[in-house]
Amino acid sequence: MNRLAHETSPYLLQHADNPVDWWPWSAEAFEAARTANKPVLLSVGYSSCHWCHVMAEESFEDEATAGYLNEHFVSVKVDREERPDVDAVYMEAVQAATGQGGWPMTVFLTPDAEPFYFGTYFPPAPRHGMPSFRQVLEGVRAAWDDRRDEVAEVAGKIVRDLAQRELGHQGGRPPGEQELAQALLGLTREYDPQRGGFGGAPKFPPSMVIEFLLRHHARAGSEGALQMAVDTCERMARGGLYDQLGGGFARYSVDRDWVVPHFEKMLYDNALLCRVYAHLWRATGSELARRVALETADFMVRELRTAEGGFASALDADSDDGSGRHVEGAYYAWTPVQLREVLGDDADLAAQYFGVTEEGTFEHGQSVLQLPQQEGVFDAERIESVKRRLLAARADRPAPGRDDKVVAAWNGLAVAALAETGAYFDRPDLVEAAVGAADLLVRLHLDDHARLARTSRDGRVGANAGVLEDYGDVAEGFLALASVTGEGVWLEFAGLLLDHVLARFTDQENPETGALYDTAADAEQLIRRPQDPTDNATPSGWTAAAGALLGYAAHTGAESHRTAAERALGIVGTLGPRVPRFIGWGLAVAEALLDGPREVAVVGPDADPRTADLHRTALLGTAPGAVVAVGTPESDEFPLLAGRPLVGGEAAAYVCRNFTCDAPTVDPERLRAVLGG
Repeated sequence: MNRLAHETSPYLLQHADNPVDWWPWSAEAFEAARTANKPVLLSVGYSSCHWCHVMAEESFEDEATAGYLNEHFVSVKVDREERPDVDAVYMEAVQAATGQGGWPMTVFLTPDAEPFYFGTYFPPAPRHGMPSFRQVLEGVRAAWDDRRDEVAEVAGKIVRDLAQRELGHQGGRPPGEQELAQALLGLTREYDPQRGGFGGAPKFPPSMVIEFLLRHHARAGSEGALQMAVDTCERMARGGLYDQLGGGFARYSVDRDWVVPHFEKMLYDNALLCRVYAHLWRATGSELARRVALETADFMVRELRTAEGGFASALDADSDDGSGRHVEGAYYAWTPVQLREVLGDDADLAAQYFGVTEEGTFEHGQSVLQLPQQEGVFDAERIESVKRRLLAARADRPAPGRDDKVVAAWNGLAVAALAETGAYFDRPDLVEAAVGAADLLVRLHLDDHARLARTSRDGRVGANAGVLEDYGDVAEGFLALASVTGEGVWLEFAGLLLDHVLARFTDQENPETGALYDTAADAEQLIRRPQDPTDNATPSGWTAAAGALLGYAAHTGAESHRTAAERALGIVGTLGPRVPRFIGWGLAVAEALLDGPREVAVVGPDADPRTADLHRTALLGTAPGAVVAVGTPESDEFPLLAGRPLVGGEAAAYVCRNFTCDAPTVDPERLRAVLGG
């Protein structure tokens, strides 16, 4: 056992038995390097990362390699999901130096944490032009021992270069009609009309961009935007990216056609896509969207919910193939022979329906199940029987490992998705699951000052402070839960989190710029303070916070929050027309700003079905970013309910936007006409 044995991260615990004398990221590790006059090996990865496992098996579990590391380096292991700030700072350095990045990330640092040599995966022997890991270690050691001044000069230059790469955001106005139209045009140019999605392989699910497209269609009536969203969602759901048996999405497709996924299943992808498909159903009534939203929600609850009520981070891509070897996709892929073993006479039907071929669509004659477009009608009952039997047979296979740490931001995304999906489809169990996760975040992740911890595991809170995306996404989840449940306490909790955003994550010296930082002003100081307004696999912390600030301001009338949201969206006005694929959530928030967003108050007796009807109609409205409050006329749960009486003794809905209110209505159809849907 090494020093990782007492950590909460499953990824770090995977390395606790390595012969490498690992340290977690800590001041003590760098002090040890300084005292021993050794360079630091920083290795960053995450538990469901395939090549992280490969490098661990080849190098970190090798006694000779570990011995060399222990003699000449201080080795630090970081879970990028626990410390996204550390990952972001050094990934920026890797990308600047090599033009690419990825995980595992391998960086060599001075004892002052300044980087001087970079890479990602290194093989145990030279391969494809890459040096072996041992060659890299020997080269770095020689440079450290013999050319220390040169190493210090390189490290200093890298840190200075990173400092000069500061965003330098001078502020600006939020995007208007013209910028959003330019963003849509840019997306149209990068759209793949044959296959859906944007760009080439590998293809990632463009969740935040689809939210923008749906909101743009709702506000501006663009049929082209809606068509891109519809076609992309259909192609993803019919491809191997989607688990046709158990529901839920894999991380990305290695090909342009969505056929072969990288099989890890992440909470954040499934939370974002569950919400996307629910919103697509809301806009179109698509039965496919309804099915996928519900199956994805059920997957999250069934396979990712923890005993404490939160949601685990991920399922691994790899699993035991039955022979003791861990193989990518072993749990999910099928051969015709395996179909016959399970299904007998129905095997040919299943092969046709799911696109399983003798040659295989994956590796070694295996196929990833899809729903290819084909003519003819399949017997629905027979297909359901096939799916049940295949799912039961798959359950007997060794399951992929689960990273069961609870990440605050990703649970915030899950809360929003499950709350809305449960409300749309009359699934109170999904709303209850959302409440359970939100309750865990409050009980365990929030301290007495409403500061968020990034992670927890097995009911034990982690030591790492929440970053901006945690505050933004959890606030977003709480706001969605408040609208669905009518419980104002969730609005209050969102406000506490957003007060921290205003106080600790803004540029206090130049607040008018609207710039936000990914770490708090009082967080651990790294070689630079990370700041990135662009989306990655999740909405950027910057735009997530902007969206939550805007929603909270619509609920409460808080001018400071509205102003901060508008200022933060200035960066979207700059980047939206240029790189719309990478700032989709910012564009979606900008759509809400242009639309108001609308403020809906539903007042009526608690048990009155007319109150419930108006509330459901309000939730199903497509007006971008609309906020909904529901309660009795006497309720003080929401500011929007103040001074809103019943109309003629009946439940009523009040809709306001931009300081102007429509006449209240008791008619759900009239409300639907006002809000869309």
